[in-house]
Parts: sequence; structure tokens; C-alpha cells
Amino acid sequence: MFQGAAALSLDVKGRLAIPVRHREALASVADGRLVLTAHPHRCLLLYPEPAWEPIRDKVLAASSMNPQSAAIKRLLVGNAREEAMDAAGRLLIAPELRQFAELEKQVWLVGQGSHFEIWSDSGWKRQQEAVFLLSDQCLPPGLEDLAL
Repeated sequence: MFQGAAALSLDVKGRLAIPVRHREALASVADGRLVLTAHPHRCLLLYPEPAWEPIRDKVLAASSMNPQSAAIKRLLVGNAREEAMDAAGRLLIAPELRQFAELEKQVWLVGQGSHFEIWSDSGWKRQQEAVFLLSDQCLPPGLEDLAL
């Protein structure tokens, strides 16, 4: 299970050093096979390949004639890239994905259970502010009885 948020830096080649605490889990779950793709919220998604495959298959099963389905296919599957960590535990993020998510030097790696989100520093700050604005509202469906 991937959880927690970490502020990280991209190097000049666009590589992200995965924190040591997550490297072994990513390597063992997927034999080092990872998938990086775009998310509609302008962040990136990083999945171990076995966790990505059922999502990809479900997206691909949707009708290409439906404009919403076609758009999601283009975004998620069209931007998906198979990647692997190098010997130093770094992940290369392709320039087009860096541009899509507006990634610059500082980024955030955010655990989401089965996968990670990768946010620009400004995008992550906007997400955090949005949570504070929602704090006075009701919880979304399925979380109404959540107690912290």
C-alpha cells in the first residue's frame, strides 16, 4: 500500500528519485515494470504495471463512439508509458508528461493506495487549499460516516 506525500526534486534530465521506502515495494510488486500516465486533474499517475492493467482494460472496453469515453481513452491510454526505475531508483518522466502536469523542479509524490499521483508544487498546493474549502461541506457519497 502506497501512502504519504513527499516533496521531491526532478533532476535536469527529468528524473524523479523514488523514495527508498517505496522502491522495494514497486520493484517487487511489478518486477520493476511501471506505468506512468496523465490524469484529468493535471497530475500524473504512477502504477505498478499489474495494478494498471485492469484499469487500462476497462477504459479500452468503453465505446470509442462516445465522446467522453474516447476522451478518457486518449488521455489515460494515449499518454501511458511503460517505464522502469534505473539502478539508482530514479524514474524518467517524459518531457510531454512533464509539460502536461506542469512539472518543474519541485514535485510531490502522493501515495493513493495502489498507485501514486505526481503533482507540480503549485498543483499540489491548489489541491490542499481545495480540501480546506470543502471542510465545512458534507463528505462525499460513501464517506458520510467517516470518523477521524
